[in-house]
Amino acid sequence: MGWCCQKRSEEKRYFHQSGSQEKLLKILFSTFYIIMTKLHKNKLAALLLIMGIMLTTLFYQVTSENPEERAENEQRKEELQQQLEKLQKELAWRKTQFKSVWMKAPLYADWRKELFEAVNVILDAATAHPALLCEDGKRVTWREPRQDLLDSTQRFDSLPCVLGQLDLRRGRSFWEVEVKNARSWDLGICRDNVMKKGRVTMSPQNGFWAIRLYEGEYWALTSPETPLSLKQRLGKLGIFLDYEAGDVSFYDMTDGSHIFSFPKITFSGALKPLFRLWSSDSGSLTICPGERIRRTSDVLIDIPNQLS
Repeated sequence: MGWCCQKRSEEKRYFHQSGSQEKLLKILFSTFYIIMTKLHKNKLAALLLIMGIMLTTLFYQVTSENPEERAENEQRKEELQQQLEKLQKELAWRKTQFKSVWMKAPLYADWRKELFEAVNVILDAATAHPALLCEDGKRVTWREPRQDLLDSTQRFDSLPCVLGQLDLRRGRSFWEVEVKNARSWDLGICRDNVMKKGRVTMSPQNGFWAIRLYEGEYWALTSPETPLSLKQRLGKLGIFLDYEAGDVSFYDMTDGSHIFSFPKITFSGALKPLFRLWSSDSGSLTICPGERIRRTSDVLIDIPNQLS
């Protein structure tokens, strides 16, 4: 009698564990399905990575010494591996489609970065307006009283601007600027030979391609200016330049959304990164360090062959 009770107890515990595992897997798949249908497309790579990690952890947790459970888990593993492979193929296909029409689809900053070179932008203090202080070549702030600097043809004396040292003459380049600590600014690119003395209007006609934050509102410095509607206050701005295509585009690097692209133009000569603060209470702008770009081939997920 004791042996029968013990056997029945073990069988009950086994079926209870199996049912719990089955229910857990069903919940997991349902959750992933909901996420897949609602999540923004450019987050698929992150989802794929998270799914792989969670599923691997799940298998380590639910695997037991029972041979029957191990066989069931091996079957589930094969099914899940097929799902992962399907997701990887879908990701690769979407990125291939995007890359074939990326100029017509100004979306997905993370994917666009794969087609551009991350450049190291350093502030050129020789061009800085006397009210601007360049710290470590990466951060610009307003300084009062103004610095007593030697005037030169390269220094701004009316617009409180500073340029980057980098000459942009070819290819696809991008850089990112942290703007969360700034309240009024202009950011973009300009021709190397723009007017730096006297009254200057910042517009493409005068060699400036930039967007502006002023009094809580965002503008593209077209002629006339174009108001911009953003979903949220910018924390990090991405500037993308395709020199040969004549394309200057701006992205919110927090959520990867497209902000604005200027009409195409034929560039000639050197272009420079452009930074502007408006007043002593404008805050600061900081050039972000470059980061390693993740390629499609980086997103490879596999479930361990040996489970224990």
